[in-house]
Amino acid sequence: MQHATLVFLVKDGKEGEVALGMKKKGFGRGKWNGFGGKVQYGEEPHEAAAREAWEEAMVRVREMVKHAELTFLFPAKPEWNQCVHVFVARKWDGTPTETEEMKPQWFGVKELPLEKMWQDDPHWLPRVLAGERLRAKFIFGGDNERVENAKMWDY
Repeated sequence: MQHATLVFLVKDGKEGEVALGMKKKGFGRGKWNGFGGKVQYGEEPHEAAAREAWEEAMVRVREMVKHAELTFLFPAKPEWNQCVHVFVARKWDGTPTETEEMKPQWFGVKELPLEKMWQDDPHWLPRVLAGERLRAKFIFGGDNERVENAKMWDY
């Protein structure tokens, strides 16, 4: 199973904000998501998350904490199956900048564009942004969009 990462850039404050990227091409095109991608051979998940934040948003993550490990199963397209390591970063250098792959935008952590995100995101992302640590397993339907089964437990 492929290992991948997501990193969410979070600004603390009265309401809190998170930078999401609109995926412009490839897997997840047309959806808002964190910045991330595949863990390359010889790389640790936190190294991949930092690399992807640079490649997709032009920011250098200085500190991040792993908050979740998510397993995604796509029975209709098993090559999409993946284990995703989810990090929250609160310290980075640079300003999230549009790249060939992602167009970043800030959202209030309580105003996420969930209707334009993966259908699993409402299950876990608000909890991660609230500081929880969790593990989850999602099984998608034949359309590779709809969540047919979701299980979550503490990390």
